[in-house]
Amino acid sequence: MKNLVPEMPARLFLSSGDLMADRRFEFARDLQLKGDLPAAADLLMQAIELVPDFTSAWFTLAGIREELGEHDAAIAAFRRAQASDANDRHGAGLRLMRLGAEPVAGMPQAYVQTLFDQYAPRFEASLVDDLGYRGPALLFKAVLSVRSAARRPAYFKRAIDLGCGTGLAAAAFARTVDHFIGVDLSPRMIERSRATGLYAELDVADMLQGLRARPDASANLILAADAMVYVAELAPVLAEAARVLAPGGLLAFTTETHDGEGVVIGQGLRYAHAAAYVRVVVESTGLKLPLLEDRSARNEDGAPAPGLVAVAAKT
Repeated sequence: MKNLVPEMPARLFLSSGDLMADRRFEFARDLQLKGDLPAAADLLMQAIELVPDFTSAWFTLAGIREELGEHDAAIAAFRRAQASDANDRHGAGLRLMRLGAEPVAGMPQAYVQTLFDQYAPRFEASLVDDLGYRGPALLFKAVLSVRSAARRPAYFKRAIDLGCGTGLAAAAFARTVDHFIGVDLSPRMIERSRATGLYAELDVADMLQGLRARPDASANLILAADAMVYVAELAPVLAEAARVLAPGGLLAFTTETHDGEGVVIGQGLRYAHAAAYVRVVVESTGLKLPLLEDRSARNEDGAPAPGLVAVAAKT
């Protein structure tokens, strides 16, 4: 089954401002969908001749070059796409990372926001039905396990749901949390979270910004279900989480993983964090790590995607 979530929806289109160039782009897209990649590339080059900084044409051309095995030409075209849009809404920089042309770095906020604003209307159906998403259930079970081992009840006065999406994590924890705060970079996702009635507060912000807006020791639980896959370097987010957590509070999150070291970006343009990396980063923030398990939160291409479930505690 094709991975439906991580990459920018194929129909993202930034007009060139030139009607003829835009029409050539649309004809090229039709040819691409029909499998005639060389003809599609020729039409895209014609569109680019008309408008040299046509971002969507450069990005689409780069994808075709990559599919044709033209590695250097793909890199060159992705660089032109990135240079022509300061916000990099297509995520050309991520493609360059995946191709090994750039070091692994953070995702552009505009890319993430555009991705999930577009994805919001079909988010739950695609994620749960098509990809077997089980992140919130895994986090709930992990938190219960840690609380049980500590002989403490799994009830929390205030919880923050980072990358809250449409509210799936809040739904899983609804009976154990008195006051839920949702944080998401996508306004359309926030709209859907608001409709659930599960959140007392909702903020449009990225995870780091959302945590920085919160007072010290103000939350008893912080959740990040399928959100850390959009964060390259975990340390800043985890350090802020440690500050915001009250003593005895928990941070529970899922992430994808790999057998190597450090952080890599996968074919689906999502970050994978090695288990050893997660352990070191958590401990560097002063948090304890009572639980770190290999658990897959979703499927990819019909098989469980390698993943981790982590629960860190502020002692």
